[in-house]
Amino acid sequence: MTLSVRKPDFKRIIPKVEPKKRTRLCALKSCRKPFLKQSSWHIACSTDCAIAVVAEKRKSNERKERQKGLKSIQKRSDCMEETKKAMHAYIRARDEGKKCISCDTVLVKLGRVGGDYDAGHFRSVGSASHMRFVENNIHGQCKYCNDRLKGNQLEYERRLRIRYGDDYVDEIKADNTTRKLTIDDLRAIRDHYKLKLKEIKNGNK
Repeated sequence: MTLSVRKPDFKRIIPKVEPKKRTRLCALKSCRKPFLKQSSWHIACSTDCAIAVVAEKRKSNERKERQKGLKSIQKRSDCMEETKKAMHAYIRARDEGKKCISCDTVLVKLGRVGGDYDAGHFRSVGSASHMRFVENNIHGQCKYCNDRLKGNQLEYERRLRIRYGDDYVDEIKADNTTRKLTIDDLRAIRDHYKLKLKEIKNGNK
């Protein structure tokens, strides 16, 4: 004789547990009314508040993106300044002891505040920004010519032709190459001129 074993009815033994409903505050800062949370995505007390919360989050994300953009711009401007300092330091060291590119003043270091002479551009950064970091476009120049005479351009060109020749000057004047320098490009230029300056200081001018 086979005895039948009755399977236990687990549904009757184990009572059904209802999920706990918890009271939360509306996520909208201007509301903050308490409401009964029905699910994990239920964050606001009403549809209008939920829409407003989403809108606030979108605005917050947009602000963060703008701030990232500003930080990126700031980093680039800092890198531009570092590159300029490194390159101009090399130009001043390279042309130390020579005459100013636009007059007869001999460029010597005297330790004056603000420097004794400048690295002056033949084609100015204002009118030809793509020539900002072109070495052949930058030469040692006294502060009087660079500042007071705003580059003393006529003498700059005349003496540049005498020193290096017509081909040298004509090549600079014809250079309209677009140079979109990335931060990595700027860092590479900066490091290159730091190394060249070090070589001059070590006597390999």
